[in-house]
Amino acid sequence: MNRDDIIQQVSEKLRLIRTEAGYTQDKMAEIIGVSKKTLVQIEKGRVLANWSTVVAICALFRETETVQFLFGSEPLEVIETVARDGIDFRKSKTLGGRVWWKVLQKKNGFILQQHILSKHFRILDERNYRIFSSLDEEQARLRFKELTQKGDGSL
Repeated sequence: MNRDDIIQQVSEKLRLIRTEAGYTQDKMAEIIGVSKKTLVQIEKGRVLANWSTVVAICALFRETETVQFLFGSEPLEVIETVARDGIDFRKSKTLGGRVWWKVLQKKNGFILQQHILSKHFRILDERNYRIFSSLDEEQARLRFKELTQKGDGSL
């Protein structure tokens, strides 16, 4: 999944996101910071939303079933990973990936997971803090190997 994929998917589902949230076109346009005309054009499939609009939609409507269906329970993690082209720092605590994640490897207190919808990878520490995310499997496996060989958990 890349920026273009995310833009395409959110643009195609914008009307559904709006109706699920219970907003009129006028109110939705105001909330996401576009004109009503632009919103209508996106909903009719004539134009795609821009990246900033997509990020706003994913952030503001992350709890909707539609956004959850597209990106799982942590849509902002998907957006952040794509925007930054991978992440390598200690971030927020996760729920451990019980629903949307497949465990690929476990070693020395670290877990390498792949998201079942977006297909991106992440590494969690023993307390379920995300310390790395990437769309690149090779990069994720290499970082996992580095972390698990250190044994002390230092980053």
